[in-house]
Amino acid sequence: MSHPLSLLRGAVLWTPLAMLMEDEARASAVTGLFHCPITGTMIACALSGRLVSPGNREHHGEIMPANDTLNAVAQSRRQGTPGEVLAAFLKLGLTSFGGPIAHLGYFREEFVARRGWIDDRGYADLVALCQFLPGPASSQVGFALGLQRAGPAGALAAWLGFTLPSALLLMLFALGAGAFSGPLGIGVLHGLKLVAVAIVAQAVCGMARTLCPDRSRQTIALAAVLMAVLIGGATGQLGAILLGGLAGLWLCRDTAGAPGEALHFPVSRQAGTIALALFFILIFGLPLAVMLFPAQGLAVIDAFYRAGALVFGGGHVVLPLLEAEVVRPGWVTPDAFLAGYGAAQAVPGPLFTFAGYLGMLLEPGPNGIAGATLALFAIFLPGFLLLVGALPFWNTLRARSGVRAPMAGANAAVVGILGAALYDPLWTSSVGSPRDFALALTCFVALMSWKFPPSLVVLIAAAGGAILEVSSMS
Repeated sequence: MSHPLSLLRGAVLWTPLAMLMEDEARASAVTGLFHCPITGTMIACALSGRLVSPGNREHHGEIMPANDTLNAVAQSRRQGTPGEVLAAFLKLGLTSFGGPIAHLGYFREEFVARRGWIDDRGYADLVALCQFLPGPASSQVGFALGLQRAGPAGALAAWLGFTLPSALLLMLFALGAGAFSGPLGIGVLHGLKLVAVAIVAQAVCGMARTLCPDRSRQTIALAAVLMAVLIGGATGQLGAILLGGLAGLWLCRDTAGAPGEALHFPVSRQAGTIALALFFILIFGLPLAVMLFPAQGLAVIDAFYRAGALVFGGGHVVLPLLEAEVVRPGWVTPDAFLAGYGAAQAVPGPLFTFAGYLGMLLEPGPNGIAGATLALFAIFLPGFLLLVGALPFWNTLRARSGVRAPMAGANAAVVGILGAALYDPLWTSSVGSPRDFALALTCFVALMSWKFPPSLVVLIAAAGGAILEVSSMS
């Protein structure tokens, strides 16, 4: 049975994408931009393989003079290497505590404010897209940023760098190597929760300045906060973005302005269509394959793929889905499942790496490293297929004049959702005393006023949390 929220997403996202695909079907050729490492220029190539000079590009079967030199130069500046992407995301994978909302705050600080890989409006557009798609939103945003920066190899590097640290920690925990115990470990973990409050507060302030500069969009953001708090869950978040877009049609017609910096992704529309088709083939074909060929490895892929494909509203939503897939059939015991969930709250990175822990424990096999690898691959795959399917049409969609006003409203709603998440779950689960508030405020000032890098503030918070916990025991 389809998840009810999938119908909402389909109405909002896939209908305009289908219209764009229909428009593009009339074209006789599709082009893509590629960066030349020798000359440092942008070269446009037809999918048929015919090369075009750097000063021209092929469009609808004709050679046209390039009139977007500034965009090409900006795109050239954005090119990087997979190694650069891996290093950036590995640092985040080691330090990004606090869950998916906090991850988006870390990403904004690192890639918008510090590195300048993308502007605030483009980042908010990308976040809004990933919020609409099933799957782990923060990992999808990271995957897209890596893809934009260094192509498919950059996307893989971003995913590996952000995912591997927590996946390895949880796999070790499955073997009995718990990392934190006693007052010192508890204090460190609590300090990491408090720094997540500061990171998200900084992200809310920065995005509000850019995306809510007037009364209309501030009102939309406030309405999004109220909806997210009063309704809660995935329904509240998605409803806030949807209503923000509808309000933008009315309130932001004269204030939306031009679209943000163009988001260039090396994915053709043909590749996007194939990715969408593959997503649906797997979601319907894997259960049939398990029935026809009852192999345990295939059943594991089917279970984790289905769990990843039906996640709406954040990583925590995957937990009941995984419980239904691995505990009820008896693959993992209830006690082991709950212990792993607790450990997943104590590690950085995406909550989806909980699948690696479960894959280590599966009975019957495959288990161990093979089971963990299968589970991780299968649970992340559907969200990435949907993202790759949507990205080729995203620039065209967001650049249309009739879309900019609702996008401005949706972006304001994203700010409101982040603001609501700053209170619940981050503030309510972390700040329980005046000392907690003092440490969180110190981290916030260190980020906003002293301009400390987030990685240093994470270390300060961990040390501060340990000191506070040990001092409370004496």
